[in-house]
This record gives sequence, structure tokens and C-alpha cells, in this order.
Amino acid sequence: MFKNMTKRRGVRYGAAVVAMGVNIISVTGCSTDSPKPASTMTQEQVKSNADKSFERLKQEEKNRTTGSGPAPY
Repeated sequence: MFKNMTKRRGVRYGAAVVAMGVNIISVTGCSTDSPKPASTMTQEQVKSNADKSFERLKQEEKNRTTGSGPAPY
């Protein structure tokens, strides 16, 4: 009787290992999509964006200092 029990456990264990292996392979296979290329920006575009952002920041600071009362938070 003990011999039959160990045989069944071995089959269950083997089936569980196979099922886990299939799950791992399916998860890693789906998660390894090819990476999309990053958008390339020229140095001129980066400088232009930085300049625009800096101008907006200066304008906000100017508006904050000329406004009456404390700055709203």
C-alpha cells in the first residue's frame, strides 16, 4: 500500500512541476516583447524645449512677485 501511495505522489509532483514550467515559460515568453526604439531628439530640440520652459518659469516667478499678498499654495 505504501508503494502505491508513493507512486501517486510522484505522478502528482511531476504534473505540478510540468504545470509550473509551462506557466513560467508562458509568462516569460509574453513579457519579452522587442523594445521599442526611443524617440531621438536633436540637441536643438532639447535646447529649444529647455529655453521655453525657462521662459515660462521666469514668467511665473514674475507674476508671483508682482501679485498682491502671499503666494497661494
